[in-house]
Amino acid sequence: MAIPFVRSFEFEYGRCDQLSPLVQRVIADNPGPFTFTGTGVYIIGQDNVCVIDPGPNTDAHRAALDRALAGRKVTHVLVTHHHIDHSPLAAPLAAKHGCQVYGYGLQPEPPQDGEVRLEAGDDLSFMPDVEIRDGHVIRGDGWTIEAIHTPGHTSNHLCYALVEENTLFSGDHIMGWSTSVVSPPDGDMGDYLTSLRTVLARDFDIIRPTHGTEITEVQGFIQAYIDHRLKREDQIMEALESGLSDIGEIVAKLYADVDKRLHPAAAHSVLSHIIHMRKTGRVTADGADGLRQTYRIAA
Repeated sequence: MAIPFVRSFEFEYGRCDQLSPLVQRVIADNPGPFTFTGTGVYIIGQDNVCVIDPGPNTDAHRAALDRALAGRKVTHVLVTHHHIDHSPLAAPLAAKHGCQVYGYGLQPEPPQDGEVRLEAGDDLSFMPDVEIRDGHVIRGDGWTIEAIHTPGHTSNHLCYALVEENTLFSGDHIMGWSTSVVSPPDGDMGDYLTSLRTVLARDFDIIRPTHGTEITEVQGFIQAYIDHRLKREDQIMEALESGLSDIGEIVAKLYADVDKRLHPAAAHSVLSHIIHMRKTGRVTADGADGLRQTYRIAA
């Protein structure tokens, strides 16, 4: 089953759009191969609000958020994970409104090599004021948010569930326009598949990713995400059976129709798949896992 991506939606940079009774969104003007149209910043509530993934700390984006928040108070700033398109404005926004930043904390290990970072680079200055974990509940003025730990894209990734609207703010864990990069050693494909199944079991009515528009056919979309990952592992097995052993060769074959700017990121996802396949006994190698390792089918 193909993933039913939605890549077309109406928006305007810097405009604050009312998406539901409790949810508004401002999209930052930072489009790119990893950010799609840009970072979607969600405002939850009416007078006393929380902000999820405040986005980049640029003059234009700060001004747009200030306009959207005029006359209101931010009581909580929530961050899904510490990439530079999600978290840099978190601390300045919290300081301006006299509140705290909530998040999981930094990942223990950065991804291997540097080429994959690009727009999805790490915000190494990020550190939440309040470290939270799976199941943490935040109650505000007419809204309730539950943190759901969803490792895979990063080990410290959190999604946030808005209880009153049965909505999941999925960060980069599930995106409506593309699949998510899973980059070892911090990104883990086994964890990612488990996290997808965890979200699937929650039966949300709607998913709102940080990049792109909402996902309304939730169950089918997540199952297609899972099926895509399992199919990718079958394709890697077929590539290995055909005699390929190098990750670069496998990426060139499997991602021939994908923007070549994304091939370095795809290499990390292929490596994550292979590590998972090695852990489950399908693939083997003579040394440590890595982008320059060669692999073969396990006997």
